[in-house]
Amino acid sequence: MTSAGGRSPAVYRGAAPGGPEFCAASAALKGPASGKPTGQGHRRLGSPGASGRRVSSRAGPGWGCGSRCRPREPGSARGPGAAPGRGRVLSQAGVKVLVPVRCWKLLRQPQRARSPSRRQPPPPRAMIAWRLPLCVLLVAAVESHLGALGPKNVSQKDAEFERTYADDVNSELVNIYTFNHTVTRNRTEGVRVSVNVLNKQKGAPLLFVVRQKEAVVSFQVPLILRGLYQRKYLYQKVERTLCQPPTKNESEIQFFYVDVSTLSPVNTTYQLRVNRVDNFVLRTGELFTFNTTAAQPQYFKYEFPDGVDSVIVKVTSKKAFPCSVISIQDVLCPVYDLDNNVAFIGMYQTMTKKAAITVQRKDFPSNSFYVVVVVKTEDQACGGSLPFYPFVEDEPVDQGHRQKTLSVLVSQAVTSEAYVGGMLFCLGIFLSFYLLTVLLACWENWRQRKKTLLVAIDRACPESGHPRVLADSFPGSAPYEGYNYGSFENGSGSTDGLVESTGSGDLSYSYQGHDQFKRRLPSGQMRQLCIAMDRSFDPVGARPRLDSMSSVEEDDYDTLTDIDSDKNVIRTKQYLCVADLARKDKRVLRKKYQIYFWNIATIAVFYALPVVQLVITYQTVVNVTGNQDICYYNFLCAHPLGNLSAFNNILSNLGYILLGLLFLLIILQREINHNRALLRNDLYALECGIPKHFGLFYAMGTALMMEGLLSACYHVCPNYTNFQFDTSFMYMIAGLCMLKLYQKRHPDINASAYSAYACLAIVIFFSVLGVVFGKGNTAFWIVFSVIHIISTLLLSTQLYYMGRWKLDSGIFRRILHVLYTDCIRQCSGPLYTDRMVLLVMGNIINWSLAAYGLIMRPNDFASYLLAIGICNLLLYFAFYIIMKLRSGERIKLIPLLCIVCTSVVWGFALFFFFQGLSTWQKTPAESREHNRDCILLDFFDDHDIWHFLSSIAMFGSFLVLLTLDDDLDTVQRDKIYVF
Repeated sequence: MTSAGGRSPAVYRGAAPGGPEFCAASAALKGPASGKPTGQGHRRLGSPGASGRRVSSRAGPGWGCGSRCRPREPGSARGPGAAPGRGRVLSQAGVKVLVPVRCWKLLRQPQRARSPSRRQPPPPRAMIAWRLPLCVLLVAAVESHLGALGPKNVSQKDAEFERTYADDVNSELVNIYTFNHTVTRNRTEGVRVSVNVLNKQKGAPLLFVVRQKEAVVSFQVPLILRGLYQRKYLYQKVERTLCQPPTKNESEIQFFYVDVSTLSPVNTTYQLRVNRVDNFVLRTGELFTFNTTAAQPQYFKYEFPDGVDSVIVKVTSKKAFPCSVISIQDVLCPVYDLDNNVAFIGMYQTMTKKAAITVQRKDFPSNSFYVVVVVKTEDQACGGSLPFYPFVEDEPVDQGHRQKTLSVLVSQAVTSEAYVGGMLFCLGIFLSFYLLTVLLACWENWRQRKKTLLVAIDRACPESGHPRVLADSFPGSAPYEGYNYGSFENGSGSTDGLVESTGSGDLSYSYQGHDQFKRRLPSGQMRQLCIAMDRSFDPVGARPRLDSMSSVEEDDYDTLTDIDSDKNVIRTKQYLCVADLARKDKRVLRKKYQIYFWNIATIAVFYALPVVQLVITYQTVVNVTGNQDICYYNFLCAHPLGNLSAFNNILSNLGYILLGLLFLLIILQREINHNRALLRNDLYALECGIPKHFGLFYAMGTALMMEGLLSACYHVCPNYTNFQFDTSFMYMIAGLCMLKLYQKRHPDINASAYSAYACLAIVIFFSVLGVVFGKGNTAFWIVFSVIHIISTLLLSTQLYYMGRWKLDSGIFRRILHVLYTDCIRQCSGPLYTDRMVLLVMGNIINWSLAAYGLIMRPNDFASYLLAIGICNLLLYFAFYIIMKLRSGERIKLIPLLCIVCTSVVWGFALFFFFQGLSTWQKTPAESREHNRDCILLDFFDDHDIWHFLSSIAMFGSFLVLLTLDDDLDTVQRDKIYVF
């Protein structure tokens, strides 16, 4: 039972046994524990001549005495472990004493003797006489225990707000301060207790207990907080804000008490002050500035106004350190506002200069919440340095001056209309591409019908009597007159030369020296070209077609000895044409390239399902624990929806999925048209243009859709552990685009789907290794740089020799032989000068990237590896376009517009990408320094615009690959050169 001060009752120690003082003490010990004070303050017991000890007016149960009563401590032989019935344990003020059973019966005998049915004769006087000394010894033992553990004096005084009290306290004294204030239902007033201990001693600390109507707050001063590695940080000045539970009455006067006690035997001086907090309730749109330290945390209350369902709490500071924590907690008591307990409930995030938390009304039934701001004892959580270890073990670390000035602003978040507007805007942008595609398809269909009608009514060519065909020409340039790049001696570009070179069934492969790169000159305006139809297109290249073979397996073709010999002869020519590398059955190649699509579809399913499950788990952990340091959002523009914390970052990835699906539909339409042309034996479809294989295009469209899905999964909870989800299919897109470029001129010798995806798997494997082990690991960077350079050399060799080389054990002998014959024995230039120049430039760029990685060792290895892939794709794309133009080919209007528009969109997209709204290379608190407000419709940020523009740019890049060689659709394949 406690006194008015919450302490154990003081026992009168100055009375003589058997005297009036002893009787008063016994009455105090045996009195009822009603808990109600019998008088004001405290009363002094005993005669005036007795020792002046004061006892509390609240009495607890006491002890009597009897014969053979020997008090034992609980740990003695007959302590708690003794057999039942041997004794009873009495507890008073936290002290337990074992009383024998016979003594216990004697103590309780007066109460039982009152019953008439159980009346017993009184004990003899001689027995009472020799039991009395034992009782006196028992009372003396109990009093000695209580006197050693509890204070002897309790001082209670009425206190006032806004007044500083400077008092002393020791183990013999407890100070109690009584405060009262008026609480109104519609008005919340904050109360703050400030304590400063003036004595710097390492002994017993002071204990402050604040007792309120529905809460108790206790803390010791000096306050000791623990940091990393259990470092101790000591604070002499402590301030705490009292929790203010709401009242049901219109107005009510509430009392609260501040108890001050210590076990230190010497006086300890302290200062106590209780203030009212004027700006305890935050208002919407009003900035409030305050100071705080680790031992002086601050928290404020915010109440949702009517009609407001979501607000964003923004906290800013001009300096990064000391590190602080922002927490949003429900209006409940107690409030967790210390560094060691602020993460127990609610939502929280660490902070250096910026912090922002979006709060929704539905998460707080009371329509209000607390904004808690705590300064951490250490800066390590925010990326700062740790203080030095103390020289003495377990010695408190000197904190110095760790005060931080912060400003808090609560503003209304976006409304439901903004969500609807953002979704409609996103859908409108990408569905407009569907509409534009339909219009272009209708225009192209109308143009083709008009062209067919003109051909039907046009007059026949005088040479052959067959209808003439209008050749497509690039505006402002001349139509084809043949190619000077490796051109035939008989092939001057005229119709006669075309007939002479192909009609005889035997081609001449002699070339015109080094004039192959001579560019043709424009020959004036567009003119009609009559194509002689007297000959058949079948004997192109004097090779038989294999469409009638009963088996369409690729191995059946390659294992024929005579065709193998013919293949080797053809591929060793100085200059190759597409007809030389398009000799395999188109049905075989169609099956071969369709494997690309089915493989990536299978990979997508097995890759996406665990990713979706993992990010859902991440989001659940964030919602349950409230730890917003797990995910690296742009918290100033993160709009939650349901369980998702940043719905806008997920919605903006819709463009990848919709445009990827649109590209698949375009490829499907092209494939249908091509198959119809083959069914009607269209000679242009059979023998002209780049061979049409659509499997890689289907794989590219699927990869674009999966990039959107996995990017959305990454933005559910972006962090360094799942960044690979956002980049895996970017690697695949870059690899598939390069394979498609190579396939255009090398349809027979392109890599198989199995080897291609195996190489991409190795790339992703290195990406994971780099993210996990690459940070500062010199051995890893050396190995990766060596592999990067070797891969660049192998790819350059493949492009220069157009696949006419073999990687085996004799490669080094052949390299030495070439060096000896071409560089030592005689100095001869490269056979393909333009190709050599471009490949040397590409190697220089790749070697520079490898050197940069080895020297700088960037932390974001996944982005570094993706940059290597994109740079090589752009280099190969530039190489292809330059070689195409050097070969005398041209670019039609639609692919040219696609190239220009795509380049512009890529430029704007990269601008928004490099804004860097967050980065998981730093701590979450440092990442939030890069956060910015929304810039589009108050709903989308810079990274969302990157998603919009990059999806459009990728779609445009795919269209460039699809239409780049449309100018060759009327050119025979033995006139299209390989590079």
